[in-house]
Amino acid sequence: MNDALALEVKNLSVDFHTDGGVVHAVKGADISVREGAILGLVGESGSGKSVTSLAVLRLLGTPRAKITGGEILFRGENLLDKTEKEMCAIRGPHIGMVSQNALSALDPSFTIGAQLVEVIRLHQGVDKATARVKALEALDLVALPESKRRMKAYPHELSGGQRQRVVIAIALSCRPELLLADEPTTALDATVQKQILDLLLDINAELGTSILLVTHDFGVVAHVCTDVTVMRRGDVLESGTVERVLTQPQHPYTQGLMRAVPHLRLDEATRAVPRADRRLFEFRTEEKEAVDVA
Repeated sequence: MNDALALEVKNLSVDFHTDGGVVHAVKGADISVREGAILGLVGESGSGKSVTSLAVLRLLGTPRAKITGGEILFRGENLLDKTEKEMCAIRGPHIGMVSQNALSALDPSFTIGAQLVEVIRLHQGVDKATARVKALEALDLVALPESKRRMKAYPHELSGGQRQRVVIAIALSCRPELLLADEPTTALDATVQKQILDLLLDINAELGTSILLVTHDFGVVAHVCTDVTVMRRGDVLESGTVERVLTQPQHPYTQGLMRAVPHLRLDEATRAVPRADRRLFEFRTEEKEAVDVA
């Protein structure tokens, strides 16, 4: 990892024009993702973190949303200056996207294999047979069990964790330099969540993929990320390395968030998401000590 930037968002502003007036969803945000790093973009619901990530790909999803200022620099070029055709050549081959809900991201009418093959053929211009080989490689990359058989499966036939692996496989099928992951584990149970987070770590380590991870969970940040940026109500409040921000937060809002976190283990070489059974054990120990003192 170095200090070169895979993505630099400068003074970004995004407004939503609603019937009730203009909502300033993002207000002059500055966000940087270092090459080979994993940046956690953290904030409560409505903080503007997901809007920021969608703005990078210019996929805000409604004509009422407008990027009103700033720059989004990728590979030294401002994405806001690109035509829609040029953006289509960037989405997929250079910047991949993993959405929060894999079931809605996948088409229920087509098999997993058909959806992977379509993406690969669209962006890489290969024949169907070659695309199928590449699709299997992508599923193997994300460690989907029985990948060859799963190629013939429909989304509803897979578990939540398996569907999320497929969505990640689609995003990685063209080997993008940057991966945007918007709350990729929110809908999953704790065990599967850790598997997906570990998969993101492996992708970062083995492929050198830079990752922008949108989350509201500081436990996820502690486990996965190298850097963190905190947002609230469209403003960026604090940025820095995970170790610095999580152990020495400077902004009062970040300090308040950290006080609300039950426990974070940052003193180990391998950081881990706090385990519920571990916290329960600590609670029982404290309860027993209190009884003994009484």
